[in-house]
Amino acid sequence: MDDEVESLTSHIMFLEEQGFRVEPAANGDDALVLLQRQPYGVVLLDEQMPGRRGLELFLSIRAIDGSIPVVMVTKSEEPETLRDAIGAEISDYLVKPVNPRQILSVVTRLLEGDRIRQQRLSRDFTTRFRELESRRGTALAWREWVELVAELAEWEVKLARADEPGLQEALRTLQDSLRQDFARFLAEHYAYWLHGGEEDRPPLSVDVGAEFLAPVLRDQGRVLLVVVDCLRLDQWAVLRPIVGTRFDIETAHYFSILPTATPYARNAIFSGLFPAELAARHPEWWRVKEDAGLNAHEQELLEEHLAALLEESVPVRYEKVFTAADGESLLRRLPAHLAQDGVTALVFNFVDQLTHGRTENTTLFEVARDTRALRELTRTWFERSPLWDALREADRRNVPVLLTTDHGSIHCHTPATVFAKRDATPHLRYKFGEDLRPEHSDAALVVTDLEQYGLPPRSSKTRLLLATGDRFFVYPTKLREYQARYRGAFLHGGVSPEEVVLPIALLTPRRA
Repeated sequence: MDDEVESLTSHIMFLEEQGFRVEPAANGDDALVLLQRQPYGVVLLDEQMPGRRGLELFLSIRAIDGSIPVVMVTKSEEPETLRDAIGAEISDYLVKPVNPRQILSVVTRLLEGDRIRQQRLSRDFTTRFRELESRRGTALAWREWVELVAELAEWEVKLARADEPGLQEALRTLQDSLRQDFARFLAEHYAYWLHGGEEDRPPLSVDVGAEFLAPVLRDQGRVLLVVVDCLRLDQWAVLRPIVGTRFDIETAHYFSILPTATPYARNAIFSGLFPAELAARHPEWWRVKEDAGLNAHEQELLEEHLAALLEESVPVRYEKVFTAADGESLLRRLPAHLAQDGVTALVFNFVDQLTHGRTENTTLFEVARDTRALRELTRTWFERSPLWDALREADRRNVPVLLTTDHGSIHCHTPATVFAKRDATPHLRYKFGEDLRPEHSDAALVVTDLEQYGLPPRSSKTRLLLATGDRFFVYPTKLREYQARYRGAFLHGGVSPEEVVLPIALLTPRRA
């Protein structure tokens, strides 16, 4: 649409040589008639035409076709014109004089950009997949595992967005095979990491305070610590672009301690202690009865931990958010928290409640049927959550944020039969009990010496089973009941990469 469209013959011919069909219109009324007769791929709209201006015509175009891309072409370089176009959600903006190749570039991006990006993504993944597949069964160091697991999580998100089911299936097959390699890696190295047998070990849950929190506190004097219970790497990947609109992000990774369950892993974050050390130091706080109440003293543990790290008392404000009412209450107090030096520690339980709740609620199960749906539901929650409100408050007050999780989860499909006595704990990805044993040896990592894994001693016959792969434990007597109830559940406590390898991100407000 251009009142001087006859001067654009060379542009039209060039586009037609590239395979496009072009309809010219010298005024808005003629153009609107054309749009009412048939659909078009893109509109090039002159902003300064006699009669109705470009932005007025844009509204009429949108009334006819609400999704057609519209490119504004103008002689004006005034910032106000650009802002008006952006505010009206114009698809693109070109300033005259415009050469044919500029128009070709914009039109190609708008009409074929998704297909071109999808083709490029497919080529890139196919090439990279061969390289990743060659690493199956090879001996990888912990840093290589972190890089591999993080990359696979990113590919999982990208392929889901591109709707490439064939490539997604290839990725899932690769992830399945790597889970067994990862379980063997942990079985070989984990106990040595805990007892100094290997100097080069990954940061663990117990190191979060010393390696990540204390340095920020020393440098800035105050910090917002956020722990999102049960957040997977792929879930963080979809939240990161939203967070990046307000913060500069530095993402590192650490390994959860075992079992990858809240009473063990999150207590280790706040205390800097392995469960055995915590039980010895505070036996009154460690009453093992199906893990109930073991996270009731996180504020005290963090205060004690920071005092030891910094050799002085550090103020700690601690809030745990379970419900919407908890979130509203937190947001009223948060400005006062962030105005003070020290640590404001927030624990958000929504993602953990979501992963557990979908098992018991058929409607929620349908909404979060697979990993892709779980990611999207997590993103939708985050955009309207008290967590995002809290992060924006930290941005407004120029307070750095350390955001992490205590463990991930895995989508479980494979039942694994275990034989146990009545004393066995009820968990589906890890079990304590006397004389426990899996039906198949590759279904679980068997721990016979709890102290080697930093766990409080139980009876001399007590073993720990940690599920591998995507397995969940079932008993022979309740096989069908457990299969029907828990197949497809998101669970944690075992030794998969999704549960163990975790993100920890330093968020620096842009205004800093």
